Amino acid sequence: MHDTFRVTVSLIKADIGSLAGHHRVFEEQLEVAKAKLKRAKEEGLLIDYFVFNCGDDLQLLMTHTKGENSPDIHRLAWETFKEVTERVSKRLKLYAAGQDLLVEAFSGNIRGMGPGVAEMEIEERPSEPIVVFAADKTEPGAWNLPLFKIFADPFNTAGLVIDPKMHDGFVFEVMDVIEHKVVEIACPEELYDLLALIGTPSRYVIRRVWRKRDRLLTAVASTTRLSLIAGRYVGKDDPVLIIRAQHGLPAVGEILEAFAMPHLVAGWMRGSHHGPLMPVSLKDAKCTRFDGPPRVIALGFQLCHGKLIGPADLFDDPAFDRARMLANQVADYMRQHGPFMPARLGPDEMEYTTLPQVLEKLKERFKPVEE
Repeated sequence: MHDTFRVTVSLIKADIGSLAGHHRVFEEQLEVAKAKLKRAKEEGLLIDYFVFNCGDDLQLLMTHTKGENSPDIHRLAWETFKEVTERVSKRLKLYAAGQDLLVEAFSGNIRGMGPGVAEMEIEERPSEPIVVFAADKTEPGAWNLPLFKIFADPFNTAGLVIDPKMHDGFVFEVMDVIEHKVVEIACPEELYDLLALIGTPSRYVIRRVWRKRDRLLTAVASTTRLSLIAGRYVGKDDPVLIIRAQHGLPAVGEILEAFAMPHLVAGWMRGSHHGPLMPVSLKDAKCTRFDGPPRVIALGFQLCHGKLIGPADLFDDPAFDRARMLANQVADYMRQHGPFMPARLGPDEMEYTTLPQVLEKLKERFKPVEE
């Protein structure tokens, strides 16, 4: 007999300053954040928490019973980021202190204020494994290809073929981050429609995934586009993702398999280049070469009445050595293009970088072509 228990898992991240450029979060920043969440747990606001980083992004993983978009939880995250910024980042002159805090005053919901958010309110199953992903030096569309593989590609996920609870497929909620609209696409029957959208990851981003047979929520991703909020380049979005696993859902191994090919994503140096998404352990979640290559980490937990049992550092495995080697080879190849497309992003994306300021001074020097 399993006691019904509803819990909300919230993963909220922000770049609030880092050590040695856009390299990694400093230890003192992590300690201040842990102390803040520890107090919240002691006061009964949180059931549990885990503080970590992926590159220069501070990650707050929290469990509670307040539901999604809770003002109390979002305020806690906001105040944590502000406290770390004031007490550590600014005092130590860490690089880009408070970078993702795009507004001054908290307004009840942290969405649209800079930090990235992925949340799901669920009823715990008798066994509830979850995989938490965080990426650095890339954008939310970086999850499109892996999520497609995990929930729609039988060559990646054997359960789509042989597990009767998955055989009917999954429903994808896709967000148009330009028009700020969403659409639901059911697979496998609308698979080609899904691909028509998500093949443009700079605009169409997978936000949620449900199991079709019973609308069981299975995955949720952050969709924050910082440049669209600020109207200028303020760093890449560095998205987060939560996926439930096993027991009628993709197995942990099927979820991780989607990252065995380090696909090209937008971001890398100055948010202006395409680079391979390299799966790494926590200890290697730091960006160096050309501020990269872009990194992704995967942490496995078991939920037990809201308690976070773990984590397992899932990419800390020689099984992913070949993916890392291939990522380095792809990085070599892409870097040899220098400032040329397709290594550099296309003009639409470059509008939100500092390139337009450089081009502006040439504007008046252009003359009509004399035939």
